[in-house]
Amino acid sequence: MPENSFPQRLMRNPLSGVVGALLLIFVASSLLSEAFLDAYNLSIIARALAFVGLITLGQSMLLVLGELDLSLGMIAGLSAVAGGLLMVDGGLPPAAAILLCLAVGGLCGLANGLLVTGLGLHSLVLTIGMSGVYLAFKLGFTKGAAITGIPENIYFLGQSSLFDLLPESLQEALAASPFLQGALAAVPLPTLIMLLCLAIVAFVLARTPFGRYMYAVGNNKAAAQILGIRVDRVRVVVFVCAGMLAALAGILMVARMGTAQPSIGENWVLPSIAASVIGGVSTTGGVGGPIGAILGAAIVNIIENIIILVGIDTYWQSGVSGAVVVVAISVDALSRRFLRKDG
Repeated sequence: MPENSFPQRLMRNPLSGVVGALLLIFVASSLLSEAFLDAYNLSIIARALAFVGLITLGQSMLLVLGELDLSLGMIAGLSAVAGGLLMVDGGLPPAAAILLCLAVGGLCGLANGLLVTGLGLHSLVLTIGMSGVYLAFKLGFTKGAAITGIPENIYFLGQSSLFDLLPESLQEALAASPFLQGALAAVPLPTLIMLLCLAIVAFVLARTPFGRYMYAVGNNKAAAQILGIRVDRVRVVVFVCAGMLAALAGILMVARMGTAQPSIGENWVLPSIAASVIGGVSTTGGVGGPIGAILGAAIVNIIENIIILVGIDTYWQSGVSGAVVVVAISVDALSRRFLRKDG
């Protein structure tokens, strides 16, 4: 077989494995349940992917650096609550409240980044503690109650689809094709927003000097410092970006539900770690990218969806998510050990 043949190029592509796994799980799920391929069910998967996907994007960027943030879910919830309070009690226009919501997420990320770099703390340990801090603020502001009265003019951000964005004339024309209409209606707006963020993050990591700095820091912080890269600045900026992505996920969930629930984001962190590692992002840094991480998030969401469709008790879902994380990290560790021996 020629060295540069298509099969060999395909095998060398780091995304080949995760794409193959995604296709396999998709086919298996369609065989396990007839409802899996229903347009409504696929839209549920796509919408869930939007929220977890935004957290996964931030987590994958941090993992490229060799860092980890276990507080991103709490940042999402705190930012969502802040946005809700600003709109309802503060009377701010939704656009201004959303911008301030993103600022809250960025400030939380900034606090994490400065504490990690300034005190030399391990990000895993630090963000466990910060999760409790953000939880306290979130519950202190809301007393554990949902914030209602969210302006209805932001609902479209969480509830509309690609079909809803089309001009009315085009919508009427598509009414003659139920399949095409259903396909467009199955693509939620939050998913499109997540894909836009994915494109931006992928471009930054692959095509900009800052992206190269991130991989250099993740591979070897000391060597990156010698090369003149401002390692701590890079780390802090990525923590800020991850916080803002978490805040975006939180405010989109507010728009989806029409209320700011204190529970927003509580179950998003474990799937984001599993998705990133499944997608080829190494837990030790310097390897992987956001596209693979989002494909990993799709795998995790499909697994969680099929658990519900086949009738497995919902109380076991967290156990499955935890098992997926353990398996993903174990495979990552074994593969790195094998590569070291092979080298």
